[in-house]
Amino acid sequence: MGSRILGILFVIVAVIAFISMSTFVVKEWETALRVQVNTIVGTGYKPGLHFKVPLIDDIVKFDKRVLTHKFDGEQFLTSESQLLNVDYYIKWRISDAQQYYQSTSGGDEERAKSLIGQKIQDGIKNAVAGRKLAEIVTSDRNEIISGFFTRVSDELQKLGIKLIDVRLQRIDLQEDIAARVYESMKQSFEGIARTQRGEGDRESQIIRADAERRRTEILAKANADAQRIRGEGDAIASQLYANAYNRNPEFYSFYRSLQAYRNSIGREGDVIVVSPDSEFFRYLKTPTPQRK
Repeated sequence: MGSRILGILFVIVAVIAFISMSTFVVKEWETALRVQVNTIVGTGYKPGLHFKVPLIDDIVKFDKRVLTHKFDGEQFLTSESQLLNVDYYIKWRISDAQQYYQSTSGGDEERAKSLIGQKIQDGIKNAVAGRKLAEIVTSDRNEIISGFFTRVSDELQKLGIKLIDVRLQRIDLQEDIAARVYESMKQSFEGIARTQRGEGDRESQIIRADAERRRTEILAKANADAQRIRGEGDAIASQLYANAYNRNPEFYSFYRSLQAYRNSIGREGDVIVVSPDSEFFRYLKTPTPQRK
């Protein structure tokens, strides 16, 4: 009885082992190849459970998500033989699993990283070597990348790798070089500032001169208008005075005398030399009109 149970257990274990060796699971973020003696015999497996030939088929799985690798402290020489330390990172993913397997010695990720890194490093090296230090410091970093990105992307596509992005994170100079570069940049920016200030002063003088000319024109026109209006007012006033005099000469004479008194008498420091019987004081002596 015991030997029979052991036999059943052995068969069950053997069946489970056989099933386990005959199946494999592909996850959503994976791509898989079925390989026999380094020869690819199956591709394009969708996520889920799949079958293989036990002991003959090998299953190689790759991560098909976007991968990121960072490179720190890589050194490059400018066209002036100035040494730069550059930090950059790359983003990539597998576009063709079969080509990737063949080009990376069986899908070795470190091998892929080395291939991609070398091509990007060569691209940055050529881009930096063709520029002066000042151009690299002041230029847009994307311009450096764009000079080789398309070419390197096409080369990697042949290896089953799609290049997503390359970014320069940091560009460092040696301390003495950095000091000279910053001093040169400072002098350059100061020159630009002086030029712009000079142009601003010139434009300011032009604007002030134009404003002064317009001010003079406006004042001249205003004075002319004021004189014309004043003349018209004086003419109207003279006409009113004449009409008032014609209607009542005695009242007009009385009113004008009152105005003369107000303007000449009663203010501190005024001195009037006139005869007491002068016509000037006639209305002070007798305000009644003279009878004719």
